[in-house]
Amino acid sequence: MASLSVFLLTSCVIDTFTLTRIIFTVMQCGFACLEAGAVRSKNTTNIIMKNIMDIFISSLAYWLFGFALAYGDGNTVFGYTHWAGVGIDYGKMANWFFQCIFAATAATIVSGAVAERCNYIAYIVYSFVISGKSRIPSGDPLDMDRTRMAPQTGLRGLLRLRTRPSLGASAHSTALSSSVLDWGDLATSTPTLRRTTLLGIQFREVIINTVLGGSGGSIVMLGLCKLGLCGQAAWSFSFTLNAALAGMVSVCAGADVMAMWASFLSGAIAALIYLGLHHVMLRMKIDDPLDAVAVHFGAGLWGLISASLFGNGGVVYGASYESGQLLWHRIVGASVIILWGSVASCIMFGALKGFGVLRVTEEQELKGLDIAMHNEPGYPLKGWYVPPQFTLYPDPILVKTEHETLAKPELEPFIKPEVEADAPPMPEDEDENKPENEASARPKSMGEVSTR
Repeated sequence: MASLSVFLLTSCVIDTFTLTRIIFTVMQCGFACLEAGAVRSKNTTNIIMKNIMDIFISSLAYWLFGFALAYGDGNTVFGYTHWAGVGIDYGKMANWFFQCIFAATAATIVSGAVAERCNYIAYIVYSFVISGKSRIPSGDPLDMDRTRMAPQTGLRGLLRLRTRPSLGASAHSTALSSSVLDWGDLATSTPTLRRTTLLGIQFREVIINTVLGGSGGSIVMLGLCKLGLCGQAAWSFSFTLNAALAGMVSVCAGADVMAMWASFLSGAIAALIYLGLHHVMLRMKIDDPLDAVAVHFGAGLWGLISASLFGNGGVVYGASYESGQLLWHRIVGASVIILWGSVASCIMFGALKGFGVLRVTEEQELKGLDIAMHNEPGYPLKGWYVPPQFTLYPDPILVKTEHETLAKPELEPFIKPEVEADAPPMPEDEDENKPENEASARPKSMGEVSTR
């Protein structure tokens, strides 16, 4: 009876663990909206298609060799069993799904960092490679998994790409992404329960700590922006959104071992780190459309350190040999991840650039990747046609046919002020037959037409 109860309890935990991964996949929608809001409208289809294909390309790579390299039987560096899923125990399927989704997220973040400039064939290659090699054994794999440091791979790609000629953004798409990403971040931290308890007692604590991390980052950044420390004094939306994401990322490594005050403080410090890296990237003239390096790499690296400082038994609760060892091991683990990702990324992106398939041509970039690569514009031009039964201008000369696009006329229609609208009509000029000057040649407004 006891063994049956343990089996049922374990099954429930695995099902809950899998459910959080399913919720985590919703973050793909958030990343799609975020990236679509950060690029120009002529590249919307291109960036959305990349986010859709991330899951499928990453699943293929992780099935063929990703899980085998990271968790197959082997030495301390590589595994060499379970190729193409052969011989995987049924009990490991939940962990396979968990790691696969994280691998797909790593590829997604990189796609945002190199948006609008990367060739689609290069995207397929780097997504396949990153998903397969993104997991390496470490001293504490759970903490390493929960720190999203993959954008340091994207940084290598950014160093090999020039900046974009112009920038563009859609605030409403970015705003939608913030809500979806915040929800997905809650699912990011809940798998920590796999290590702490089978009863899910700390589930609420993990959720609260993740939210407080975002609160610390967003509130601190909101104040800095209004004080003018981030440029012109204003309630900046983009800075606040990225700081909130950075705060939630910083809590992922220690959401189950940190007090609520520590989570808020960790998020607040993450906002400062994000802001510093943001300006460093600008000084280095590296074009990161989504601030992916500053948000995920900077805050993720800080998350490892903050978990060692503010977590239960951490340095702030009393310096000891155990707390020092924990901090040192995590620093070494982060260094191994950075070294591994840097070497592999330099080889991969260098090879793509050498073969001439890394960046799109200047002609394709100016034309827009939606048309140049997909022949499917995100915002079709037909949506800008003026229906024939409507007109924006009373003058027949300015009326556009159904085959013409809505363009700005050379002379803007003059709108009579409200104060003059009720005034009596002016007397006719005696020299009415004189040639009209430039002022009288403008199109008449509806108010003027009705008055005459």
